[in-house]
Amino acid sequence: MSSFNFGFDDFEDFKDESRLEDLAAHFEREGPHVYFDSDTLEEIASYYFEQGRFEESLRVVDRSLEIHPYSSDGWLRRGILLNNMGRHVEALSAYDKALELNPTDLETMVNRGITLDSMDEPAQALEAFEGVLRLNPRNEEALCNKGVTLERLNRLEDAISVFRECTEINPEHPEAWYELGFCHDRLQEEAESVSCYDRHLDIDPYSQDAWYNRGIVLNRLGRYREAIDSYDMAIVIADEFASAHYNRGNALANLGDLKEAIVSYKRVLEIEGDDAATCYNIALAFEELKLYESSIHYFEKALQVDDAYAEAWYGLGCCHDALERFDDAMNFFSQAIVRNPDVPEFWHAKADCAYNLGRLAEAVNAYRTVITMTPDNTDAWMDFAETLFEAGQLEEALKAYGRALQLKPNCAETYLSQARAQLAMGNADESVRSLKMAFGLDPEQKSQLSESWPELFGHTKIRRMLGLDR
Repeated sequence: MSSFNFGFDDFEDFKDESRLEDLAAHFEREGPHVYFDSDTLEEIASYYFEQGRFEESLRVVDRSLEIHPYSSDGWLRRGILLNNMGRHVEALSAYDKALELNPTDLETMVNRGITLDSMDEPAQALEAFEGVLRLNPRNEEALCNKGVTLERLNRLEDAISVFRECTEINPEHPEAWYELGFCHDRLQEEAESVSCYDRHLDIDPYSQDAWYNRGIVLNRLGRYREAIDSYDMAIVIADEFASAHYNRGNALANLGDLKEAIVSYKRVLEIEGDDAATCYNIALAFEELKLYESSIHYFEKALQVDDAYAEAWYGLGCCHDALERFDDAMNFFSQAIVRNPDVPEFWHAKADCAYNLGRLAEAVNAYRTVITMTPDNTDAWMDFAETLFEAGQLEEALKAYGRALQLKPNCAETYLSQARAQLAMGNADESVRSLKMAFGLDPEQKSQLSESWPELFGHTKIRRMLGLDR
């Protein structure tokens, strides 16, 4: 944020662009051989500055300083240029020269603080801004830049206080409202953040960054339609705003409008080329639409960009699993685990896939990893128990069913599975107790036993003890 429009506040009044081009060309052609008065040099320097041609502008400013070496404004302009060029130490030197000539020039003091902040010298930057405020406590630019420095120091409450002071002095200060929106967002004060962005946009309705940031906050609030409208405004202002297209896609996906989300994500690829995260999101949307081949294509594109993208390997596995290509799925789940072995969902998917392939020992080991990582995962304990049962490891299966019931004691299905394992162990009485618990939780299970659990219904003692033959 620069507090000084290069000293040429009336630059927009210079309507004759061709005259300025001619002056600049004449300066380039004649250089030191022709005299230019200070006003003309100022126009040429400003012309270059507005075009972002800082090297040329600096050359003109230096020419002016050769003629007027005691011009504090000239040294200030030199400092601003050098700061914009990233030559911060030289910029400070120019500001110091300006202050030698005019020790209380507030614009120079503010810009010196901005450069110190850019050099990651926040304490000195704050001291510079405070020096301005001692001379003029209502200096908006010193206040606003002080707030920015405090914000970078993560002193967000202090920054908010300063920005609020700035808006009290000038309620139409757009930067202060913008920064307030950002600070409140970082403090997760979403309602206040949206309100401040709205005030900024009342003043500067063409601020694509404010529309974008507002969309981010609204999305976090779950106000997805409003977030999309905000992203749309950012995109109307700047159609190549890739992040706005990307987050618009996220909000649409949150609304369940997956086809339109894919359109937004594809626009990101048009602007930025293949991007792993964007390809991944497109793949997820296609997967949710059950368009698995299209999903596989985009997961593969994500991996072409980033082979280490574990979630994309996992996504490939899920798609192949849904298509019952279990061998391929198993390979992709294993690839995901190689790249990130600390994700229990990867291990769970591998365990399920191994089970579907009849590789029970491998499934048991994978489920064991899942319950080690997430010991309170009831579904994993149930899957573990069922696989142990099918692998003939009945005692361990019963322990696993017991743990599942500790975690979820009101599950009739688990009691029925436990009853089956107890019967297989030869414990009909215990099996009956488990069945009674199941029927107490879900009475319909009793009438469905012959169909759902024929191995239990087919046992004579169990039928007799439960009175099922009456």
